[in-house]
Amino acid sequence: MKPSRKFEDLVELVAILRKECPWDRKQTHYSIKDNLVEEAYEAIEALDNDDFYEFKKELGDLLLHVVFHSNMANETETFEIGDVIYTLMDKLIRRHPHVFGETEVEGEEQVAENWENIKLKEGKKSTLDGLPAHLPALIRAQRMQEKAANVGFDWPEWKQAWDKLEEEITEFKEVLEENDAEKSADEFGDVLFSMVNVARFFNLVAEDSLRKTNRKFEQRFRYVEEKLKQNGKALKDSTLEEMDVYWEESKSAFN
Repeated sequence: MKPSRKFEDLVELVAILRKECPWDRKQTHYSIKDNLVEEAYEAIEALDNDDFYEFKKELGDLLLHVVFHSNMANETETFEIGDVIYTLMDKLIRRHPHVFGETEVEGEEQVAENWENIKLKEGKKSTLDGLPAHLPALIRAQRMQEKAANVGFDWPEWKQAWDKLEEEITEFKEVLEENDAEKSADEFGDVLFSMVNVARFFNLVAEDSLRKTNRKFEQRFRYVEEKLKQNGKALKDSTLEEMDVYWEESKSAFN
């Protein structure tokens, strides 16, 4: 079998692997569920690095999981890949009446509001239904706030969100002085949630921003380690002042 650009050929290839490869034959929906999450994050990493060659490959890995899970489901007559495609198309058509129907909208905000209202008509009990509990906390916080904002539950402008953030910071500081770990954790969560809310008003994605800062810190910290190593020293044998010199140097190397 040779590579092609046809979706049907990919489905056939996965079916062959499922039958003839011992590893593929052994897998279940549950044994590879974490791999699906891993592939999604690898795709995000490639995109963050503006590496579209890798991004293309990682999207392929995600597509593999869609086809592989569909193949396994077909074996138990649960569903097959055609059902996955049909369900997706049906949902997209139903939730875009301004494209495939006669509904008129004035902009993306109204599109988002209609989307949430349509989901409620489909049987959702809450606007927040559908957000996985295991999403990274920053992502889930921002998505909850976005969904609530889509139905009008939002501050009119960013300055009110900022005032709320300052209020939460004050409460957090007061609780820290009480030395109560449980209350401190609770108030710290409120601060983070409020920071995400402020960021949202400026179209900043909290998870992306923190991920970039994490990467920047890692690059600079590794720089400090390497510079100390070149001078025959380890971190534990160095003063904070010595480390800070190289930390400042690293800022020029890694913006």
